[in-house]
Amino acid sequence: MTRPIAVLIVDDHPVVRRGLRVLLEVQDGIEVAGEAGDGAAALALAAEHAPDVILLDLKLPGMDGIAVLAELKARDSAVRVLVLTSATDPASASLAVRSGAAGVLYKDVDPDALVRAIRSVHDGHLLLAPEAAGALVRSAGPWGPGALGSGLDALTSREREVLAELTKGRSNREIARALGVSEKTVKAHVSSVLAKLGVQDRTQAALLAVRHERGA
Repeated sequence: MTRPIAVLIVDDHPVVRRGLRVLLEVQDGIEVAGEAGDGAAALALAAEHAPDVILLDLKLPGMDGIAVLAELKARDSAVRVLVLTSATDPASASLAVRSGAAGVLYKDVDPDALVRAIRSVHDGHLLLAPEAAGALVRSAGPWGPGALGSGLDALTSREREVLAELTKGRSNREIARALGVSEKTVKAHVSSVLAKLGVQDRTQAALLAVRHERGA
């Protein structure tokens, strides 16, 4: 029997946490691992319970959501973080993804869509609200379809495989496991992909590849 997806809810508003708990506790295959009202408590509970997914608000007292993401990355945590925020500033969403978030949604999201997002992020996908995705693509620079196509054409078959894994939000460790190579090799391929596409980070590369697939 498949183990339920353990979700840690992090929000400084008790009413929001209660609402999320009520929503998630009635879902098949999902369980609530705990609740935290601030960043420090979130990190402590993450270390104690090792949840699969953290629902993380960005506006938290003391240590904010971005700082929590940074600390989780420093700990090399395998937890997938889905940011659920009322901060509609696209720059905040961009910063969250660059800090390690596997997804960004806004608090007006439909409840059923939120549940689907939790499952998707848990499965290894990168999931962004349309506004957040648009901001990230725009920040990647003035790419035209021709320029992006040229960059993709320059990739080797292995680099294309690595890029495909990046679009799923996979870490170097996960990519290495999927492709049967070392993490050091994956890191080298990722650096090459970024250089050939002319982007600064793996998130930009993934989003540009997705945009190219959609013909945007």
